[in-house]
Amino acid sequence: MNPLLECNALSKRYGNVTALSDINLTLERGKIVGLLGPNGSGKTTLIKLINGLLVPSKGQLLINGTAPGTETKKVVSYLPDKTYLNNWMKVKDLLNFFEDFYYNFDKKRAYDMLEKLHINPNDSLKTMSKGTKEKVQLILVMSRNADLYVLDEPIGGVDPASRDYILDTIISNYNENSTVLISTHLIADVENVLDEVIFIQNGRINLQSSVDDIRMKEGKSVDAYFREVYKC
Repeated sequence: MNPLLECNALSKRYGNVTALSDINLTLERGKIVGLLGPNGSGKTTLIKLINGLLVPSKGQLLINGTAPGTETKKVVSYLPDKTYLNNWMKVKDLLNFFEDFYYNFDKKRAYDMLEKLHINPNDSLKTMSKGTKEKVQLILVMSRNADLYVLDEPIGGVDPASRDYILDTIISNYNENSTVLISTHLIADVENVLDEVIFIQNGRINLQSSVDDIRMKEGKSVDAYFREVYKC
């Protein structure tokens, strides 16, 4: 069976600027993986390449053995770091839209999550706070039965009280054949749900390791080790 995600000598340049340089990376199924690095490290570029929003300058990226395109969009569920939903739409209209657009969208799961977060499906986005909009967007993404969930800063804009529920939502709504890739700066908040981490800096992968290995070999948390490596 092919790896879920495979990058071979993957590079991306913007003019004279190299955003990613010779990335070699493999992600297997059934893991929650943290993509961690300082600002400008290449995290968002890698995420956009995975989602087919950018084209590699060199090298190869495969999802289920296939280059990003129409087929991979069926199995990758993407949460960008900015809200892209139209303010005039009601939540229930968004659920209907996603159900029509994605064959693997589970509307019942979405309504269950809305209820637990006390979000009224009859409300329009224009009446909601930024944090509530981000919760709605996460619900839409996690209600798909996808192979790969790519989440860019999923808890960055929500209040601390909601973070635990959101992380629980992420854990509860993927299966052993799926993987979740989470890009975040809030390492301490997500560390307990991660199986594996990828450290990226200056467009290069510095480390790919299980969380347990870091704790055993370094004798410290992933957050503490990250701060030591990047002198945060």
